[in-house]
Amino acid sequence: MKNDIIDGGNSFDWGKTSEDYARYRYIYPDIFYKKIVDKSLCIKGQQVLDIGTGTGVLPRNMYKYGAKWTGTDISENQIVQAKAMAKAADMDIDFFTCPAEEIDFPDNSFDVVTACQCIWYPDHKILAPKLKSIIKPNGNFVILYMGWLPFEDEIAGKSEDIILKYSPNWSGAGDTVHPVWVPDEYKDDFEIIDREETKVKIPFTRESWNGRMRACRGVGASLSEDKLNEWNKEHMAMLEKEAPEEFEVLHYISIAVLKNIK
Repeated sequence: MKNDIIDGGNSFDWGKTSEDYARYRYIYPDIFYKKIVDKSLCIKGQQVLDIGTGTGVLPRNMYKYGAKWTGTDISENQIVQAKAMAKAADMDIDFFTCPAEEIDFPDNSFDVVTACQCIWYPDHKILAPKLKSIIKPNGNFVILYMGWLPFEDEIAGKSEDIILKYSPNWSGAGDTVHPVWVPDEYKDDFEIIDREETKVKIPFTRESWNGRMRACRGVGASLSEDKLNEWNKEHMAMLEKEAPEEFEVLHYISIAVLKNIK
């Protein structure tokens, strides 16, 4: 993938991180899912589409709440991981390799569409009218994000410094608590009916935080094998010096719920 407004236009490939993504990005706390369910979203009786599903973290973790899930992602490697893990857990989830802009479902197919950690990537001039069509009247488009807070958490800040050393154009650095972005293309046909931001502490070990960082766009999705090995060595050395074997990293959750007002 390549986007002029992301990472200075440098290309990245989530497929390169699929194994780390599957293993180390399974980190959302229970409160993340509870906040979705408490809004009567992604529950029994609803058809839900998760675009940019990656390894299916959201559908697999919310499967127990009874919705019928479908997940799409541009990366075939990610979908391979998603299918394997859903099958191993005996979950009936439909996964398809497909860019968000190319989804093709009948009108009024879904009660809810979710976009978790991926709202920046699609071309919303193409995607927005498709979502207007496939989401049922008064159905919802839910934009979800969880990020670490580098200015409030020392380990997160030091980790970002190392990422920027190897990927100086990485645009994912410097996050602060703020409402998740709602692209302008949704403002005519959707109404923002709910927004929420909440700080949370997420537990890690040195290994799991290293894996979480390695699975990010500025590292595993973009660095060469040699540079990735250098980054990995330096990041682990920092953790061994600065962090206990088990620790928490301060994050925040940001949710926007849009209603289809067609």
